[in-house]
Amino acid sequence: MRRQFLTSTSALVLLLGAGHAYAGMDEAKAFLDKEIGPLSTLSRADQEKEMQWFIDAAKPFAGMEIKVVSETIATHSYESQVLAPAFSAITGIKVTHDTIQEGDVVEKIQTQMQTGQNLYDGWVNDSDLIGTHWRYQQVRNLSDWMAGDGKDVTDPMLDVDDFIGKSFTTAPDGKLYQLPDQQFANLYWFRYDWFNDEKNKADFKAKYGYDLGVPVNWSAYEDIAAFFTGREIDGKKVFGHMDYGKKDPSLGWRFTDAWLSMAGNGDKGIPNGKPVDEWGIKVDENSRPVGSCVARGGDTNGPASVYAIQKYLDWLKAYAPPEAQGMTFSESGPVPSQGTIAQQIFWYTAFTADMAKPGLPVVNEDGTPKWRVAPSPHGVYWKDGMKLGYQDAGSWTLMKSTPTDRAKAAWLYAQFVVSKTVDVKKSHVGLTFIRDSTIHDKSFTERAPKLGGLVEFYRSPARVQWTPTGTNVPDYPKLAQLWWQNIGDASSGAKSPQEAMDSLCADQEKVLERLEKAGVQGDIGPKMAEEHDLDYWNKDAVSKGNLAPQLKVENEKDKPITVNYDELVKSWQK
Repeated sequence: MRRQFLTSTSALVLLLGAGHAYAGMDEAKAFLDKEIGPLSTLSRADQEKEMQWFIDAAKPFAGMEIKVVSETIATHSYESQVLAPAFSAITGIKVTHDTIQEGDVVEKIQTQMQTGQNLYDGWVNDSDLIGTHWRYQQVRNLSDWMAGDGKDVTDPMLDVDDFIGKSFTTAPDGKLYQLPDQQFANLYWFRYDWFNDEKNKADFKAKYGYDLGVPVNWSAYEDIAAFFTGREIDGKKVFGHMDYGKKDPSLGWRFTDAWLSMAGNGDKGIPNGKPVDEWGIKVDENSRPVGSCVARGGDTNGPASVYAIQKYLDWLKAYAPPEAQGMTFSESGPVPSQGTIAQQIFWYTAFTADMAKPGLPVVNEDGTPKWRVAPSPHGVYWKDGMKLGYQDAGSWTLMKSTPTDRAKAAWLYAQFVVSKTVDVKKSHVGLTFIRDSTIHDKSFTERAPKLGGLVEFYRSPARVQWTPTGTNVPDYPKLAQLWWQNIGDASSGAKSPQEAMDSLCADQEKVLERLEKAGVQGDIGPKMAEEHDLDYWNKDAVSKGNLAPQLKVENEKDKPITVNYDELVKSWQK
């Protein structure tokens, strides 16, 4: 499949005559014929109309060479290998689209922010940096750009309201700072075939007194993990849970990607809790960060957070394969596809394409998956109205340090790869949905049975509860790296969960204090609060109609609840 994809890519590049001086409608039509076909929400006439707009808008930049960058995932490989050469052939703007590791993207954008040196003309940069970009004001806000300097290069068919992640990239000032290019969520993954097996169902009911099904809360997840661990299925001993525990930068994402919110950390609010977010960082009424520790009204080391870390450790030790404790994110990712894992509470939908490949132990002979994805279960501190999980939104970002003409050319390319002409096809390749119109395209209705509930989830009302890091985080690169080091100490046993989170919140506050002292973020930068105890801040929160920091719940094992997966999907369709 991979070889066939590259062959068709190479054929397309040859067909479009990459590198020659001609650009225009002939190249556009060849691209539409060979690459897009019927996979677009636009009619062929409207596709050609959009392509003609790109050709005309690009004329002032013909012959310009620009560089853009993104992290390495299937969606961006497709852009780099197929869409960039097509755009170059159609417009005459030569695009080099680099794909590098996510950590390297963050490091390089930090370098451009600190030095003003134009390393790239356009960046696909996680929307997790929205609070950073809004406070440092080193990126062009796209609302003003599209109405001002970038007006002549803004596609009239762009339709910003069609982007499902628009709220993630909008700052408290109401301006759009980034434009989503790809999105994926972390959801609950489970073996649908095992959950529907009559013997498994009967044995589970006999042992626990309720039905085996999709867990709504962590209590049920824990019971299911215990039930399957050590059970023999198809002649193999299986495990009830999968995760990873190596002290490595990827351990940081495991937690900053909203694990604490699933436990019930922070306040109510979509896309993020206010005034306390899922990192436990509290802001005042002017969106200035005031603290991270409970002592300043934050929640990073509060009871909900400590419970989140404790459950992670308990489950990793008791219910996952022993080798999981020494694995990184990328090493653990393929394990469920090998057929010995019953469920995973924290599974990125970016793995969907790899998990649905014919011939895998988790795929039926007819190509349908033996697994499904569903909304994640929540912890005992979680309340209705909170976010329930994480969604990654890699988003186009234009730095102010990029010269205007180069930023315009990069903006044209950015819009091309997210355009309605291209987006359905791109979404079939990477399964990283950004447009509502694409999610509801008939081609995804047809493909849905082979994607294990991914399409149903994205069409459901539940999807709004899965959101990226929000605007409370004032410097994502500096703060994010503190997580894996501190939680790694809990994972290795060097510190208790409480000690690890006390250390993490103290480290976060050192960064906030330095930012406050430096004054680099002006009147929206940190302003640290006075210190008091948990009871004081809990009473203060409750008196204002807020939650965080919550007091410790005496019984953290609440009544387990499950739902039937098929009934759940039907309820969404109503």
